Amino acid sequence: MKGSAPRIHRPRKPQDPLKIDLVLSTDRCLMSDYHGHVFLGFLATGPVLLPFKRLWVEFACPPVGVDRHGRPLQAPYGLRKLEAKLQEKGFEAYVVDPDFVPYYVTRGAKGLFVGHHDYFAMGPPSNEWWMITGRKPLNAESFEEFISFPEIWWAKRMRGLKVVVGGPAAWQWLVDPAKLAKWPVDTVVEGEAERVIVELAERIVDGEELPRHVVVGPGDTPSVEEIPEIRGASINGIVEIMRGCPRGCQFCSVTLRPLRMMPLDRVEREITVNLRAGIRNVVFHSEDVLLYGGEGVRPKPEPLLRLHKLVVRHDLGLAWSHASLAAVKYGEEEYRLISRLSEMLIDGENRKFIGVEVGIETGSPPLVRAVMPAKSAPYPPEMWPEIVEDAFAIMHDNSIVPAATFILGLPGETPGDVVKTVELLERLRPYRSIVVPMFFVPLGKLVGRKGFAKEMLREEHVEALRVALRHTLYWANRLLPEYLNGKSSPALRMLLRLLLKALELKARRAEKTVEHMLRR
Repeated sequence: MKGSAPRIHRPRKPQDPLKIDLVLSTDRCLMSDYHGHVFLGFLATGPVLLPFKRLWVEFACPPVGVDRHGRPLQAPYGLRKLEAKLQEKGFEAYVVDPDFVPYYVTRGAKGLFVGHHDYFAMGPPSNEWWMITGRKPLNAESFEEFISFPEIWWAKRMRGLKVVVGGPAAWQWLVDPAKLAKWPVDTVVEGEAERVIVELAERIVDGEELPRHVVVGPGDTPSVEEIPEIRGASINGIVEIMRGCPRGCQFCSVTLRPLRMMPLDRVEREITVNLRAGIRNVVFHSEDVLLYGGEGVRPKPEPLLRLHKLVVRHDLGLAWSHASLAAVKYGEEEYRLISRLSEMLIDGENRKFIGVEVGIETGSPPLVRAVMPAKSAPYPPEMWPEIVEDAFAIMHDNSIVPAATFILGLPGETPGDVVKTVELLERLRPYRSIVVPMFFVPLGKLVGRKGFAKEMLREEHVEALRVALRHTLYWANRLLPEYLNGKSSPALRMLLRLLLKALELKARRAEKTVEHMLRR
């Protein structure tokens, strides 16, 4: 049960140990601030790319600072929410850096709560890396080493430690039942956990048995009042402004949950928590930031302008977690919304541009209508390619840089659908952006469908991968100086430039590998 050498985690003893009943943690790939640049976290979704694994870990996901108790100075936002909920109910519960988990679970902790975005590299983009390179991504290596700590196994056998796993990737434990049998896990929680975490904690502290599987369905999701405010700083200043999404894409589990808006004063208080920890950035988190305070799928300018005045007031760096392309187009055409936000926010120094994730998904209107008919709303699905291109042009003109995804292997996809996607990607070449292909993973309403596999690869898919890769390498080289800005260390800037060069070489090899897979 030992992790691969050299080790990613280094068990340590805190200078001033606390009495902790419930530990919340995750592995090193998520307990990192990525040199202060949240989008660099995607480096951990691929395999080790440097000759020395330890050097790659330090580069891709460097450890965050810790206090004298072994608690991280920044931690994943979801863990911070659960920590706040448990502390609100009087539990001695703390987020702990993974290197200090072995100490606490062997010295009295009764429960270990673990959250993750991609436990076993089964989700995008990790599964693309794995399929193309044949090498396990770093995030899977890191988690497997973490959950294999001998101290966790010892604490389960000798002290009755209970281990609860959850988060966005909870589904990965249920795809293969052998994983639950292999690893020391008692309970899997699917869905938003604020409403169930306290009962689980009470059972753990009282020594009661736990259910094997807890599902928090759409009707059981916590209300805004039940969601606590974070008490400790979040990684890169992430602050949630909204939960749920009204668009109803069939491949997405988030759209099954109701829409909830976080009040502006709550958002500002969480920003203040991060400011007290010295974090001068904010990442507004939502499935569609532009729908904050909006009406259905139509943005409204007033709530968004009030929200972003907080950024200016506190002089923060800014990123958006996600935005919809239809909202970009509609907001600009109806209200000059994107232009007004850009005029307010872009200062050429602290905020040279705004990074955001967006979903292209496909260039085929028939496929849009089949699996995500509200993705284009308030426009009809037939306009989807036009919506995408117009939104990219609007963002390009207003210093917003999207990291865009598209999906290969959606149910019902035809070769013609993929060709339309390739044609759309080629038209996006003039616009500053990163484009990332994803292979279909059956989630949301499409659970149970067949996910994308090697044998499904066709020439059209290879061309889509090739076009996306060339687009991304072209723009990444031009965007890197602006993204890193003067606050980044010269060593980091040099390493990333070298990495891009290495990726260009590896990309050529990957193309040959994919073409070989196709011929077989």
